[in-house]
Amino acid sequence: MSVVLVTGASSGIGAAIAIAFAEDGWDVMAAGRDEGRLEEVADVSESIVTWAGELIDSEDCEELIADAIEEFGQLDCLVNNAGVLVRGDVSETNDEDWRYMMAVNLDVPFFLSRAALPHLERSEGSIINIASDWGLKAGERAAAYCASKAGLVLLTKAMARDHARDGLRVNAICPGEVDTPMLVAEAKANDYDLDEYIEELCEEVPSGRIGEPEEVASLALFLAGNGALHINGAAIPLDGGASA
Repeated sequence: MSVVLVTGASSGIGAAIAIAFAEDGWDVMAAGRDEGRLEEVADVSESIVTWAGELIDSEDCEELIADAIEEFGQLDCLVNNAGVLVRGDVSETNDEDWRYMMAVNLDVPFFLSRAALPHLERSEGSIINIASDWGLKAGERAAAYCASKAGLVLLTKAMARDHARDGLRVNAICPGEVDTPMLVAEAKANDYDLDEYIEELCEEVPSGRIGEPEEVASLALFLAGNGALHINGAAIPLDGGASA
């Protein structure tokens, strides 16, 4: 039996990834802050175990990895999915928002990966970082978010080079706009009509639509499997051609 740990698993992309892995026969630890929503995800499959708590400090991340090992005895894949977006250009971004986005989007994947390394090397497993196409190209009024996701892309590549000979693979998925609660929250925060907002987003995508969480989950499942054993250090856009 293979074991995966997914962060930000209470909704959106993280929930879709947790469910996809469970349906494929993996044991899943689904981590997030919203205990109620995590339980809804866990109701989908008996293979999903939940972990509710904050992940900001390295001690929190070490505790999560330790709990996963205690629960399952091994770890084969870590999916660093949890992320936050606070809109603003450099002049609009205060210290608190900058540090918050760097902490969640970059520090936490670093801390979790560091704590998980011995276990993943033992299982010859993989790390999958959910970055963003804005880690490959700039987006408007998202300076800190872009910087944090670009950092996650380069962390992915650096870890892939450093640990490949230890049997570890590290890859990143870089989604564009995806139909998630984060997108809905952004529309609400900016007083946008949701349907009109999505229509405007679709106009910027060559495929003419935004992505679905299940599409990200499908790619994550592929990258974790044996069919992707020679894919390492990749940052794969999943954005309908928007970054092309």
